[in-house]
Amino acid sequence: MAAIAESSEANADSPSPSPSPSLPADRVKHEDKSDTVGQGLGEFVPWIDNAVQQAQLAQKTVENTLENAIVVTKSRLDRLLTTSSVHFNQTLDSLQDLKSEYSVYEDLVFGKIREGLLLAASHPLTTTGAVLGVGVLGLKRPRRFLYYSAMRLFVSEEALLSRADAKVKELQKSIDFLKAESAKLENRAVQAEGEMIRGRTKLRQAGKQIRSVIQSAYRIERQAAGLKDVLRELPRREVSRFRSQVSNLASEAKKERNVLTKEVTKISNYGISV
Repeated sequence: MAAIAESSEANADSPSPSPSPSLPADRVKHEDKSDTVGQGLGEFVPWIDNAVQQAQLAQKTVENTLENAIVVTKSRLDRLLTTSSVHFNQTLDSLQDLKSEYSVYEDLVFGKIREGLLLAASHPLTTTGAVLGVGVLGLKRPRRFLYYSAMRLFVSEEALLSRADAKVKELQKSIDFLKAESAKLENRAVQAEGEMIRGRTKLRQAGKQIRSVIQSAYRIERQAAGLKDVLRELPRREVSRFRSQVSNLASEAKKERNVLTKEVTKISNYGISV
């Protein structure tokens, strides 16, 4: 009992345990926010992993595509090289065939030439006669001589004379026709020359007459100008009618003078001095 009392007293004398201190409000809010952010990041982690996987798949697809393209290109290049080498070999074979055929024909031609030369050397008289015959036939006069000689052998002299007479008459007709045409053309040339001379004379005379008419037109214009000066001294009522008439006459004279001047220019262009 005494021990129990002492222990109770000791418990009474000992200080009571202080209550646990409470956390600040700001720290509590920060912990709440960190929990919320952690939950949000936890939700976005699968999306990020998926995006990374898609990017890796796209990279693998691009790499596979590039590798396939490289393989296809290499195969095509190999095929092209193989085909070109085959065509080149075919071309070489064709050239070899052509060369062999050319050699065969060359040997054949030169063999024929050699045989001909040997034959000509073995028969010199025949060769000389053939060369002379070809030379005679190649020239014009010997060929004509041979032709007429053959004609004399196969045709009578009367037939040859009649044929020659017909040819001479035909030539005479051609010459007569040529002379007649030459005479006609000469007469026409003489007539044209005479007409040209007469025409030049007529043009020269006409040009001189036109020159005189142009001088008359100049005089009319000067007279009209002087008449205008005289009309200025008269009263205006009576002068207006005369002034218009004088102006019309002067303009008509000038117009006619211009026309005649053009005609004189045409005559001068033909080389005729007026």
